[in-house]
Amino acid sequence: MNSTVLLYSLQERYSDVFAQNFTVVCLAVIIISINGMFVFIFFRRSIFHSDPRYILYIHLVINDMLMVFTSVILFVMAFIWNNVPVPFCVTLLIIASTAYKNTPLTLAGMAVERYIAVCKPLHHHQICTVRRTYILISLIWSVGVLPGLAELILLLIIRPLAVFTRTQCASVTVYSTPYHVELTTFMNGIYSSIVWLILVYTYCQVLVKAKRASTNKSSAKKAQNTILLHGAQLLLCMLSYITPVLDRLYSPLVPEQQRRIRILNYLLTNILPRLLTPLIYGVRDKQFYNHIKALFLCKLSVVNVNSIKQ
Repeated sequence: MNSTVLLYSLQERYSDVFAQNFTVVCLAVIIISINGMFVFIFFRRSIFHSDPRYILYIHLVINDMLMVFTSVILFVMAFIWNNVPVPFCVTLLIIASTAYKNTPLTLAGMAVERYIAVCKPLHHHQICTVRRTYILISLIWSVGVLPGLAELILLLIIRPLAVFTRTQCASVTVYSTPYHVELTTFMNGIYSSIVWLILVYTYCQVLVKAKRASTNKSSAKKAQNTILLHGAQLLLCMLSYITPVLDRLYSPLVPEQQRRIRILNYLLTNILPRLLTPLIYGVRDKQFYNHIKALFLCKLSVVNVNSIKQ
């Protein structure tokens, strides 16, 4: 009798874990597919290649695809692979950390580009060139990788032998020292403060420009709304900062309920915000919207032609 109950509980647990991983993977596939459609449209149409705004936007989309991909790999590995080599795990953690930090930095760069377009329109084509845009993207990656490298260096200093072991691949497991907690808090505070200062400054400048302008008010208004959307997207990205706090609040619960709530927090704070990036900017933009519409109409026409031939 006891063995039957134990077998049933194990089967229920495995089915629950499978359902959780299946949900996360399906959402990731949907998000990557939607983002991939925008990437496909960008590289297919040369009209986007000479506009810094679209280059920064597609960098944001590709970066979110990379973040979702690595994040889901780490999520699934936590269930199916408990003895991961530390070098491989650290590589994935650095990629995920860099992609995560790149999102707010790219949003700040997009806000600055809109500020220059509205407040300094005569110098926009001189300042915001394609070459400088790619230099900015390189700087974003250089700055974004610093926290991950700092955590690795700190690990090598405090626990050098840990690199040659195997562990469960999670940031809280690999970087478990109090120094890593302080470093993470400090880095998150610095990055968030800088990005918020840039967003607030550019929004205020565009707001003042919109009030003073006697002409071209619609352009200033659009830039103002765009920067507000950057702020909303940044708030969604910062939801992941409160995930550890929520996990501690739910710690007194039953382990099964605690795990389910943690997965729900993970979906709401790390995965779903990446779905809003193409919807907020891509569908809202007329150029992208027209190309998306043409893409689907083309597919529909192909289906109709094939059905008629049959």
